[in-house]
Amino acid sequence: MASSNSKITNETARKNFKILLSNPRTAVSWVKAHASNIGNERADQLAKDATQHGQPYSLIKLPKPDIKGLLRKTMLEEWQTSWKNGDTCRKIYNIMPSVSLPPTNWIREDGIFFSQHGPFPAYLKRFHLSDNDFCSCGGISTALHYATECIYIVSWHMMKPAPNFEQEWLKRVANNLVSRHTIRGIIKFMSENRYLFRPP
Repeated sequence: MASSNSKITNETARKNFKILLSNPRTAVSWVKAHASNIGNERADQLAKDATQHGQPYSLIKLPKPDIKGLLRKTMLEEWQTSWKNGDTCRKIYNIMPSVSLPPTNWIREDGIFFSQHGPFPAYLKRFHLSDNDFCSCGGISTALHYATECIYIVSWHMMKPAPNFEQEWLKRVANNLVSRHTIRGIIKFMSENRYLFRPP
């Protein structure tokens, strides 16, 4: 290490080493370059970006809360861009287009319903696990079908939205705890009684 060599005069290297020595829980190890180490590759990319597009280095010392705030803001911006431009989870994106750190308090059944990745023949057909996308009652087996019109789940039915309001309906259901409890009941019932929903 730089500070262990008496010939090294780099003050920054010596300061960093002193900081590391004062924090015994921090471990430092050598990482081989260009060996597909994700963290190392990311650090290299960030260093290159900083030299090409970064702001000039300033000696102004920011308080830790300010640094944390800046890092949080940057992280959320990158996350939001990735979420907006992604090509997966688009059904969930349509319901929750903005990222946030507070949890949604969704459980497994919520995710299954709103992503439509569950015991729905329309979903299973995509993976050749079902011959068609019909419910055994004859309807197209979307999540909306089970929540509003399947004859096998009448006791959990909610009012069916007009076709041009389906997305708004899903958003309202996702943000309403009582509606989500209904959705959870539907998914649990379907999971426990799969034979009822097999296509004819």
